[in-house]
Amino acid sequence: MVLKTSGRGGRIFAGLVLVPLIAWCAAALWIDGPAERWLAGLLAAGCGIAAIAALALLRTVLHATVAVLTLFAFVLAWWLSIPATNEADWQPDVAKLASASIDGDIVTLRHLRNFDWGSETEYTPRWETRRYDLSQLRGVDMFLSYWGPRAIAHTIMSWEFADGRHLAISIETRKKKGQSYSALLGFFRQYEIYYVVADERDLIGVRAMYRGEDLFLYRLKAPAAQARAVLLDYLKAVNRLDTRPEWYNALVHNCTTTIRHHALDAGAGRPFDWRILANGYIDELGYERGQIDTRLPFAELRKRSDITAKAKAAYAGDGFSRSIRAGLPGERTPP
Repeated sequence: MVLKTSGRGGRIFAGLVLVPLIAWCAAALWIDGPAERWLAGLLAAGCGIAAIAALALLRTVLHATVAVLTLFAFVLAWWLSIPATNEADWQPDVAKLASASIDGDIVTLRHLRNFDWGSETEYTPRWETRRYDLSQLRGVDMFLSYWGPRAIAHTIMSWEFADGRHLAISIETRKKKGQSYSALLGFFRQYEIYYVVADERDLIGVRAMYRGEDLFLYRLKAPAAQARAVLLDYLKAVNRLDTRPEWYNALVHNCTTTIRHHALDAGAGRPFDWRILANGYIDELGYERGQIDTRLPFAELRKRSDITAKAKAAYAGDGFSRSIRAGLPGERTPP
């Protein structure tokens, strides 16, 4: 190794910055590269060898840095150019894209999902057309769904209307037949982003009944006008994806960071906080910011917001949305 550094600082820079960039380039070429595995492997290996050779043979940290950053820029430009698609053999539960038409206060939603689930993989498909009156919008709620460590959850928003109906929207990955979700692959261009516009019984019921997830429900304090603005921004994205698909990304374009983008677009955003990434703690963040009910200590609020058992009990009957909210803190005053 003849790489000359400007002391310990140069060596630390090479280790902490350049080596991870090399690793990302090789991974991107292997995961998102040509379908022929031998060719993808060859490109990934060649990228890694070229970058390591630059670190080993160039005489200064500056020269090595320029070489590696140039290689990174080429790979990144290629990676960003990979187009998302709406044309694939999709899994049936994400086969149809929702769309919205808005006429004054009336929103007409097509391809709203209302499946009847018999297990995690068995269901009766039902894609419906429903109409909602935005003048009757009362507020918006937040579900957190946990399947593993406390730090990570799936976030779902649901809008409440005066007639007792709820419109749930979940930002997820659109998986092709044979695909399953991988946290690692979620950082690359393997899944298109998908807005599940659905009945709560479908979206929440399957998670409680058949996926073994723990579910928490919080009423947000956002006024109706703010809830409306965020919903309309959601629907703008729903319609855009119908003609211009986009990639999901587990870091910057996921179920929670995308919600924040919608809130910012609607003028309802708050400063960034680390719990937006470690989103299993986003209820704690909402409590600190006064966005959810603060009349109870947070531990008590969280305990009473656990709706897992209620969702299981209510799944087979009518009035699912009403049943899971029974006894929920922060009940809204009727209009």
